[in-house]
Amino acid sequence: MAEDIVTSTGIARHGATRLPSVEVDSFNVELKDDEGFLGDRASKGAFRKILDDLRKPLKKNGDDPLGKKSSGEIAKSELDKALIGADVGAAALVHSAIEEFAQELAYVTRRFLKTKAWDDTERIVVGGGFRQSRVGELAIARTDIILKAEDIEVDLLPIRFHPDDAGLIGTLHLAPSWIFEGHDSILAVDIGGTNIRCGIVETSWKKAPDLSKADVWRSDLWRHADDEPTREGAVKRLVKMLKDLIAAAETEGLKLAPFIGIACPGVIDEDGSIEKGAQNLPGNWESSKFNLPASLVEAIPQIGAHDTAVLMHNDGVVQGLSEVPFMQDVERWGVLTIGTGLGNARFTNRRKDNGKDEKKAKKSRD
Repeated sequence: MAEDIVTSTGIARHGATRLPSVEVDSFNVELKDDEGFLGDRASKGAFRKILDDLRKPLKKNGDDPLGKKSSGEIAKSELDKALIGADVGAAALVHSAIEEFAQELAYVTRRFLKTKAWDDTERIVVGGGFRQSRVGELAIARTDIILKAEDIEVDLLPIRFHPDDAGLIGTLHLAPSWIFEGHDSILAVDIGGTNIRCGIVETSWKKAPDLSKADVWRSDLWRHADDEPTREGAVKRLVKMLKDLIAAAETEGLKLAPFIGIACPGVIDEDGSIEKGAQNLPGNWESSKFNLPASLVEAIPQIGAHDTAVLMHNDGVVQGLSEVPFMQDVERWGVLTIGTGLGNARFTNRRKDNGKDEKKAKKSRD
C-alpha cells in the first residue's frame, strides 16, 4: 500500500492502514442490530444502566445495598469495594451486573468476529476506562469464559498498560523506526470527549527495540468538558500543554524527537481531517476548514533543530498499538475499548515472530 506512505518524510499518512508494525484491517466499525448500535450495549453507560435496572426493585422495598446514589454517581472504586465488602447483598448485586454486562460484551464480540475484517482473530485486548477497575477486569474475564464455553477460539484479556498510558504509548507505533535511533522520547496526545491528555513517552529503545519497555515520563491532563471551550480555544490550550512539555524535556536533557503522535476519536482521513465520530469534541472538528495536525505544525514548526512531523490516528487504534510488542505470538488480533462508546480496531502483524514461523514451517514440512 504505497499510497499510505509519504515518501518525502518516511511518515505514514494520517489514519493509515499500513503502519510500521501492523496492517490496520479495520477501525471504528459501527455495527447495528434491531436495537441500534452494538457499541451501546457494551459501554460504560450500558453497565451503569444494567446496575440501575437491577437496583430498581430493591429501591421500591428500601433494600438497595448500594444506598441512595444513582448508579452513575457511584465511583468505580466504590463498586470494587462492594465486591469484597462484608455486605453480601451489595457484592451479589455488583456480581449480577457484571454477569449481565459480560453476556452483552460476549454478544457484541461474537458479532465482530463474524465480520470479514475480524475473521480469524486470535486475541482481543480490552481497554478503555472501564477496564481500569476490578469490576471491569472480572467482566472481561467472565466474557472470555463465555466465549470459550461456546468453542470460540479467541483469547480476551485486559490491556496491559493503564488505559491513560496506553493511549500515549501507542503513538510510538505510528512513528518510523529512524525516530528511535537518534531520540529517546516523543510527544503524544490523547484526545477524548471529556479530557485531553498530553505526555512525553520515553522509548527505552536501547533496552528494548520492540518498545516493550516504553513508559510515560510525564503527562498533563485537561478536563475540557468542564471549561466548554471553543474549538480554537481547545487547540490553543493543547499547544500550550505541548510547549510546556517541550520545555520540561529540554530542562531534563531528554532527546525529544521532532514528532507528535495523536490519538483522536473518529474516522481520520489521510489529510488529517476528521470524517465523522468527533461529535463529543469541543466545537466542530469535522469541518473541512479544520485540520488539527496542520494547526499544530503551524504553532510548533520545529522541535529542537528539526521540522515537526505530526501523525494522527483513531484513538482505539492507538490504544491497541500499545500492545504490539506483546502480540508477536499471534498474527491477527484486535482491541475493544470500553468507554463512552465501544472503540474497536483489528490488526494483522507485519513483523512475524521467528519462533512461530519456524514452528509453522516445520509443521508444514512434517
